[in-house]
Amino acid sequence: MNLIVKDPLQKKLEIANWIILAVLVVPSFIFAPTKFYLGVLLGGFISILNFYGMELGLRGLFKDPSGNVKRPTMVKYYIRLALTAVVLYFLIATDTVNIIGLLIGLSVVVINIVFTMITTLAKKTLLRRLVRNKWNP
Repeated sequence: MNLIVKDPLQKKLEIANWIILAVLVVPSFIFAPTKFYLGVLLGGFISILNFYGMELGLRGLFKDPSGNVKRPTMVKYYIRLALTAVVLYFLIATDTVNIIGLLIGLSVVVINIVFTMITTLAKKTLLRRLVRNKWNP
């Protein structure tokens, strides 16, 4: 069995997804109506589960690059997309969640990626300046 070790950035993103979801859910649980809280919570779960699904799909794609893996990967992607659409439809159609809360929850992974990109670039820029100026704190 050939296990692929996760990249440290991948682990950081996965942990940060759950932290960001908690940071969004706790205040909404305390200060917002139940439908809003459920929207943030369920939207976050859907977003994170899709992130994991994308990871599994890409792992399968790169596990055997010699075979014909493009079609099965695309089929799995479309199945995941359709399931997500059905779940979102039922959440909205049955008025279970607040749509704004749901959108905030669905944005968890996007917020995480943008935040991680900004902090990584800021660290790189700071290190370049430190090396260039030969300044040691």
